[in-house]
Amino acid sequence: MKPRVRVEEPGDAPAIRRVHMAAFPGPEEADLVDALRRDPAWLPDLSLVAVDGRGLVVAHALLTRLRIGAGDGLALAPVAVAPEWQRRGVGERVVRAALAAARQAGERLVVVLGDPGYYGRFGFAPASRHGVSGPFEVPDAVFQAAPLPAYDGEPKGHCAYPEPFAAV
Repeated sequence: MKPRVRVEEPGDAPAIRRVHMAAFPGPEEADLVDALRRDPAWLPDLSLVAVDGRGLVVAHALLTRLRIGAGDGLALAPVAVAPEWQRRGVGERVVRAALAAARQAGERLVVVLGDPGYYGRFGFAPASRHGVSGPFEVPDAVFQAAPLPAYDGEPKGHCAYPEPFAAV
């Protein structure tokens, strides 16, 4: 049975933390999600989970507000899939659902720091192509942006991530 994707509910926080703890070698990503929930960048309708047939959270994708130049955009991070569900399309489903929710909300641009081979399937390409730069010293191909239908060429400029990202 394919997991069902939905918006995070208030009682999901401990299960989401467990997924991040299982998917990553340390607590940084789980701590980041917890800190973002308390930050003004948090957008509750853009935190998506995949749940299995028993209702257990097996994946999570989060979009939060970030500044891009003088405008606003979204950051896709973190994304986690429970190890037993990896390589089964669950991560792709939860990311696609998060991006669909952002499109529906009228958002314009999403940035991500990650593998171009993975994120390219969602429409991400080097952010520099959109006049967007990141705060990290990474190869151009790794800091990516995906324009959504409402994108009109703005925002452009340097990205400023929410404060909780400084700890990662």
